[in-house]
Amino acid sequence: MSTLSPGTLVRRTSVRVRYAETDKMGVVYHANYFVWFEVGRTDWLRQAGWSYRELEAEGVSLPVIEAHCEYRQPARYDDELDIRTRGTLLSPVRVRFDYEIVLPSMSLAVAGHTVHCALDTSGRPCRLPERVRAMLIATP
Repeated sequence: MSTLSPGTLVRRTSVRVRYAETDKMGVVYHANYFVWFEVGRTDWLRQAGWSYRELEAEGVSLPVIEAHCEYRQPARYDDELDIRTRGTLLSPVRVRFDYEIVLPSMSLAVAGHTVHCALDTSGRPCRLPERVRAMLIATP
């Protein structure tokens, strides 16, 4: 069952669980989901026609200021996971990304979100570039 809002732009990417990403019990180690959130986030931006590298070249970085993950079902070695990512503009300087990581059985493995603050090269809050804000408020 999806936790992402209907009617919002959800971008998808996939990863295959490597053996090194599992623990002694044979399930994905919990911290790896945050790595896959980053994969979903960077692919979301790339699929929208821009990259984190280009964003940083414009003098803007997006550090994580909040992270949350709810674990529902374990993923295991060699599972191909579907990462579903949705971005929401919270303010001119803050953005939230919501994630779902779905198992091959179509069951929800985890749901979570991260919140980011736009910073300039001096480390001070700044407005997100107009191009990024437009991507976040665009409807499918």
